[in-house]
Amino acid sequence: MDFGDTPAEAAFRAEARAFLDAHMPLKEAHRAHVSRAMTPEDVAASKAWQRKKAEHGFAGILWPTAYGGRDGTQMQHIIFAQEEERYAVPTTVFNQGVGMAMPTVMAFGTPEQLARYPRPALFGDEVWCQLFSEPAAGSDLAGLRTRAVRDGDDWVVNGQKIWTSYAHFADFGMLVVRTDPSVAKHAGLTFFIVDMKTPGIEIRPIRQISGASNFSEVFFTDVRLPDRQRLGAVGEGWKVALTMLANERFTVGRAEGPDFDEIFALAKAVRIDGRRAVDDSAVRERLAAWYVRTAGLKYARLRSQTALSRGKAPGPENSIGKLVSASKLQDIATFGIDLAGTAGAITDPEIAAMHGLFQQALLYAPSKRIAGGTDEVLRNIIAERVLGLPADARADKGLAFNQIPTGAR
Repeated sequence: MDFGDTPAEAAFRAEARAFLDAHMPLKEAHRAHVSRAMTPEDVAASKAWQRKKAEHGFAGILWPTAYGGRDGTQMQHIIFAQEEERYAVPTTVFNQGVGMAMPTVMAFGTPEQLARYPRPALFGDEVWCQLFSEPAAGSDLAGLRTRAVRDGDDWVVNGQKIWTSYAHFADFGMLVVRTDPSVAKHAGLTFFIVDMKTPGIEIRPIRQISGASNFSEVFFTDVRLPDRQRLGAVGEGWKVALTMLANERFTVGRAEGPDFDEIFALAKAVRIDGRRAVDDSAVRERLAAWYVRTAGLKYARLRSQTALSRGKAPGPENSIGKLVSASKLQDIATFGIDLAGTAGAITDPEIAAMHGLFQQALLYAPSKRIAGGTDEVLRNIIAERVLGLPADARADKGLAFNQIPTGAR
């Protein structure tokens, strides 16, 4: 395992730091990632930062130069992300578009689609969303029920999607629907690019426990989509969806929020029965466990980076990293509030300890255990693809979708 940069990687890191130093201030220590509602002003700031990065070759590091990218390496992509984390950059609305949607368009798009969509997304002109999850399907994406029926050169879509991040700001969406219910559930899906201003689309933001409304329900009522907006072949939507999901796992990565350094700093600042919390044996036991997990995640990422640096494909580190870091975030946030005692109820970042870092994290941490793959899905991936354990039994295997038993309605 390599712990340092190669000379080429070190040169790129210096280039990235010089760019970031010139355009963004460093983050304030222990400042909370505030999970509040995105405003139009926030989106404008995100678009301006995305354009600035694109103009300097840092937005699409892995993208071909034909689409405005750098045609760089995975290690360069990782290095820039590492450096950008240290700066007070705007909250991005481009993870879905630049990190997930456009690589999928590049893999399956027609020449017309490739000429139309990637560059405006990269330069921050258009925001994208991911129209996958449904109320009845849960983690079983292939169980989706939103239908598309062919009508001449169009497809007519009816159904509902849910948990769609930034749908109310999106210009376009990546939509997977069922086009043939008479075949097995994975075989009857088709993928589309959707203009979110198309008649018949209704977007209803969902109010979160934090007070934010950053994702929505999206309803489709007789929405007509031209066949030219189809991405990939009819009935091969699952193949396209898997490509986008793989990009999502890479994009989501580790959970943001308070980590070992922050909980350790709080334990040194808070007093229990007249002495520092860090001097309490029970507190030290918890800190030690989080230190071990944090170190394990660090070296798992370094192992993945070493593989990329040597031109190899990484293993399952993304699934392991997200599974461990999301639950650790929730545990640390809860413990931080407990350490603060009655003051843990204060959420105002101007007066709360460490700017309300742990209070904010507790409100958004549960979503990190769902977005980009639930804990259960990730455990299955690790069990089946890493440990070689038998796959889960499936009662619907081999059945046509419209023959799968459902509960009474």
